[in-house]
Amino acid sequence: MLEGQSIEQMATGNLPSPEAEGSSDSGAARTEPEMDGGRGSEAMSESDRAERVADPSDAPAAEPSATPSGAGDLGGDATSAEEPASEAAAPAMSDPAFAELLSASLARTQPIAVGDRLRAVVQRITDDVAFLDFGGPSEAVLDSRELRDADGTLKTGVGERIDVTVSAVGDQVRVTRIIKKTRDRPVLKEAWKSGATLEGKIIGTNKGGFDVQVAGMRAFCPVSQIDRIYCTDRDAYVGQTLPFRIIEFKDGGKDLVVSRRALVEEEERAGAAEISRSIVPGAVLTGRVTSVREFGAFVNLGAGVEGLLHVSEMGWSRVSDTSQVVTPGDEITVKVLRVDETTQKISLGLKQLTGDPWSQVQATYEVGQVRTGRVTRLAEFGTFVELEPGVEGLAHASTFAPTGRSNGWRQSVAAGMTGAFEVLSIDLEKKRIGLALVPEGSARADAAASSQPAIVPGARLTGKVERHEKFGVFVFLAPGRTGLVPLSETGLTRDADAVKAFPVGSDMEVIVLDVESPNRIRLSRKAVQDAQEAKELSEYAARPDAAPPQGFGSLADKLRGALTPRDK
Repeated sequence: MLEGQSIEQMATGNLPSPEAEGSSDSGAARTEPEMDGGRGSEAMSESDRAERVADPSDAPAAEPSATPSGAGDLGGDATSAEEPASEAAAPAMSDPAFAELLSASLARTQPIAVGDRLRAVVQRITDDVAFLDFGGPSEAVLDSRELRDADGTLKTGVGERIDVTVSAVGDQVRVTRIIKKTRDRPVLKEAWKSGATLEGKIIGTNKGGFDVQVAGMRAFCPVSQIDRIYCTDRDAYVGQTLPFRIIEFKDGGKDLVVSRRALVEEEERAGAAEISRSIVPGAVLTGRVTSVREFGAFVNLGAGVEGLLHVSEMGWSRVSDTSQVVTPGDEITVKVLRVDETTQKISLGLKQLTGDPWSQVQATYEVGQVRTGRVTRLAEFGTFVELEPGVEGLAHASTFAPTGRSNGWRQSVAAGMTGAFEVLSIDLEKKRIGLALVPEGSARADAAASSQPAIVPGARLTGKVERHEKFGVFVFLAPGRTGLVPLSETGLTRDADAVKAFPVGSDMEVIVLDVESPNRIRLSRKAVQDAQEAKELSEYAARPDAAPPQGFGSLADKLRGALTPRDK
């Protein structure tokens, strides 16, 4: 073994070169056979090596004292084993695949930061997250919803390459396809083509919508694209950071139009399947009114699933103006009436959550009675008359006195008028009541009018709750006579729910405060409570065992006297 060399160096052929070793202290020169096992043999040509093997006479005698037996063989074997590897390694360095692997290996050692853009390969996809290989020491985590469309179908599969942005660095590298900060217009153009989500901040409003700072660029969002429901208060959005999608990319990225509505609709469609399972006939659900039309209102039941609340299902009494019952943005509770599996149309009802006034008709109405009613509308065959909220009757054209002219009976009635009507028939199954107009001034008409309590200030009446508004409760007193109980006169606390306390169709006892006109009547329920308390206090003061007015006594004496049972 050569001085200063280890067995490992000899085994790998890592022997010093003749130039580095020089001559030994004994002055003995190195012979070529001794160098065959070292690095110098690599420079030897194939022809020289072949000649040396062919002519054994050129080989000098071995020096037993310089090298142990077998050391030369060990070095020679190592060299012969290394030569093929060296020859194969040289062309591998120029292989593109090897270069890519080397580049990826170097990239693993470079730190990443939040906001960096990476190109990664999808490795695995679960229900919640997807794992991506970006060339780092660990996999990156992406919300799997960003790989799916609105229906939940995968748009990107395992093995595909995607561009992502680093959103968090820690125990896990979390990434997102939502572009947050970049002024690179090619990146924005690619986001427009691919439909990627960008994060934007609303910095102001303009005539047609909003000014949005998106990925370092100024963009425009039309007011119709900020949400599914039309925006009435634009200033409420200013300062908010929301997700957007580029829907128009013009002039090289200088003119950008973005939309948030598209993302909201996609998110709602993604959850529509789950919501649809709960929408069955008879279900009572809470929804938000999205729009109000003459024929009814559309209600969002969740995840973009809408149903129609028809005007005929809003209340038991006839509704002439749907906007007086509900307004866009109102949160209401409705009942599912029908679901058409073919057309996916959903019919909703509001009046079904309150008692049907027809359930009391049998006990309240009798044939031959004369009742006061209000004409609601005229038809070719007669006139419809409201006897109370939710209970209508029909005065057929044949019941009017003949005039000798076609449709002459119409001269006797007009929509909105109040009159006396006789009950001719009652059909509870079909919910029909036949009526006949009693001539005005007749004894029967006067009797019907006298049966109705006078609506004057101070009168104590009982009416039916007709509808609710933000400022109070409307109470039906008589056909054509509806009064308002302001919230301050309901007798409820400030945080109480008037809708639950006074359901539509329920009875309410009120006192008339003021009558400005037949259609402007101010009522109070609180006054009824005050009157009741005053009456109870008066009755208590009139009791024989009540404390004498001239003596105050102690509080304990008063309580003791109030709680002591009276002698019978």
